[in-house]
Amino acid sequence: MQRLRLKFNRGDEIKFISHLDMMRLWQRVFIRAGIPLAYSEGFNPHPRMALAVPLALGVTSEVELMDIWCTRWVSPHWFTSALERQLPPGVKLSGVYPIAPTLPSLQSQVRFIEYRVEVIDKRNRQEVEAAIDRLLSSEELPWQHRRDTGPRTYDLRALVEDVWLIEERNGCYTLGMSLVSSEKGSGRPEQVAAALGFAGHPVSIHRTRLIMQTS
Repeated sequence: MQRLRLKFNRGDEIKFISHLDMMRLWQRVFIRAGIPLAYSEGFNPHPRMALAVPLALGVTSEVELMDIWCTRWVSPHWFTSALERQLPPGVKLSGVYPIAPTLPSLQSQVRFIEYRVEVIDKRNRQEVEAAIDRLLSSEELPWQHRRDTGPRTYDLRALVEDVWLIEERNGCYTLGMSLVSSEKGSGRPEQVAAALGFAGHPVSIHRTRLIMQTS
């Protein structure tokens, strides 16, 4: 049994594909590429593959990570060559390497996620910077998020590690965000943008970095 870690980009072409559909897409790609993918045991076997942190609809990324298990050893070079011929537009493989099968799950290792977020606003640069300072200096930020199962109330400030202004051009602001990712909750860029006073949904959200637990 071999465990491989894949790093890949997700572009605009597939940013509205759901997590479930994305996993189905990967399974079809592996089958067409002839990858000896391992399956779980039991009455309903499923492919042994797992993403680090699923992307929300409409979000692009340059740092997606996935672990898969193969039934036999394959070289990363052969794997990359076989897979690249089957990948659809919008998915670009940027790395493949073997890792120890005994390592913790990908999702349990992610601690923070960084994003680049573009938003439109009529405020000037000083006002936006002041809004960022107020959020970061606050001790808590009660927030309510509506879900299919009903409203969920929590402290949004606890999910924000850092926010910074990258640039401003004619009312278009580019923000950097480092948000918490844990079993207790994960920060969402569009909610942080709303908390900063930006009206409407961000123009774009792009995942730029996954910060993993080091020990």
